[in-house]
Amino acid sequence: MAKDFILPDIGEGIVECEVVEWLVQEGDTVSEDQPICDVMTDKALVQIPAVHDGVITTLYYQKGEIAKVHAPLFAMDVAGEVASNDQKPDTSSSADTNNIEQSTQANSLQNNEQVEDFILPDIGEGIVECEIVDWLVAEGDEIEEDQAVCDVMTDKALVQIPAKYTGTVQKLYYQKGEIAKVHSPLFQMTIAGSAQKPSVDVNEAVVKAQSKAAEKPLATNAKQADKVINKKAVASPAVRRKARELDVDLTCVPGSGKNGRIYKQDIEEFIKGEVPNTIDTSPLNSAPENNTAQNKAPALKHSQVGGTRVEPIKGIKAAMAKQMVASVSTIPHFTFSDEIDLTELISLRGSLKEQYKAQGVKLTMMPFFIKALSLAMKEYPVLNSKVNDDCSEITYYDDHNIGIAVDSKIGLLVPNIKSCQSKSIVDVANNLTNLTNAAREGRVAPDDLKGGTISISNIGAIGGTIATPIINKPEVAIVALGKLQHLPRFDESGQVVSRAIMQVSWSGDHRVIDGGTIARFNNLWKSYLENPSAMMMAMS
Repeated sequence: MAKDFILPDIGEGIVECEVVEWLVQEGDTVSEDQPICDVMTDKALVQIPAVHDGVITTLYYQKGEIAKVHAPLFAMDVAGEVASNDQKPDTSSSADTNNIEQSTQANSLQNNEQVEDFILPDIGEGIVECEIVDWLVAEGDEIEEDQAVCDVMTDKALVQIPAKYTGTVQKLYYQKGEIAKVHSPLFQMTIAGSAQKPSVDVNEAVVKAQSKAAEKPLATNAKQADKVINKKAVASPAVRRKARELDVDLTCVPGSGKNGRIYKQDIEEFIKGEVPNTIDTSPLNSAPENNTAQNKAPALKHSQVGGTRVEPIKGIKAAMAKQMVASVSTIPHFTFSDEIDLTELISLRGSLKEQYKAQGVKLTMMPFFIKALSLAMKEYPVLNSKVNDDCSEITYYDDHNIGIAVDSKIGLLVPNIKSCQSKSIVDVANNLTNLTNAAREGRVAPDDLKGGTISISNIGAIGGTIATPIINKPEVAIVALGKLQHLPRFDESGQVVSRAIMQVSWSGDHRVIDGGTIARFNNLWKSYLENPSAMMMAMS
């Protein structure tokens, strides 16, 4: 049976490559792991091996042509597999062979429909599995190319998986909350244009359904009460489209879902006349005394005392747990706290806020904190470094990739703004807005979570003044910002005045940063924030 070999990820960020040389020809017999071709990326020459024993049937590219990652590179007849009239390509070079064989056998459909498994692609470097957070479609739904099908959670971010084709969802291989494997089938669908719709006399079907319903007494068993008629016709757009195609009035169709929601199978059963007796849940239904279900006494609810509930720790929360344990168990932390008078900076930001707002720039206080931090790190590069595991080497970074801890709906995320040393405050503000919006929804790009060199935690946005933050390994320092308070302070003439005060708390890696260094570094950072004009001069 011919299977396509899908060109896998061959380097971070690489989406295509040049076919330099084919090492086999169509018709050649090859063995597992035998080199098939050489391809050239913008980084290196890579040799692509076979993943099965078999015979090469098709080479999809000529020498010198550009091949796309995640697209078929060649096809081969796999040794030992029986040919079928309903073949479908192997959509992954490293998918579980047994799973694909089983799904292929299930694809022998009577109407010659083209059915294909969607193989879960690589969704991040080093990620081999993910949790199904939510299905955005149901079996039987019609979907469009690029339509979101499900949300999955990796240990780094929430990722939305889109459809590759327009068609109909046939099967979902996982339930919500289950763990899906990368390079294995995620769902199955019929590709649009290949299936034929049944010829149905809708009027005859409606009459047949009504006559069958009249012959049976109401709610003769529990199963007959499973479906309800909801005059609001609760249904998805795909179901409504199917009803229009078949000229079916959804207000007459009993729904098997919650609150009478109608699914495609409900329409099909209605057309075939396989409709059990139903209960009308619309506000205009018959009087309560005529409604068997409404006459039932409600079940008594019993409160439970002393119960427990166990949940697995997965996804982002599991990754955070491992990261924090690794940090505190390998890095000797020490904390340094100080207060910063932000009165002048708040005044400057207030005078600029509306001006930049008109330009579409959201100018908060955070871009000033970030830019001042970058300016201070120029003078104290040890704050922008990392230490190897045995603390025998220290690496200094040229780029200031400053991370911002975000309390997202899926857990703690720390995306970072790249190369802050070469960005203006406006550039930082725009980057910050984009990153925090994406992070709060759990949809931050994996690259934005990599390569951070120092972090800021704005815990004060929620509450609290002082914290002892844990370093985001392999970084060597992190600062927590407390809440802004208007407190009494003495001015130069000894008069009590109201000032805008923020407490800040540093945690440093005591293997490479001592107390004097963090204090002097903090003093410089503080001077930029307390005297914005000095910060502007340092940026010039």
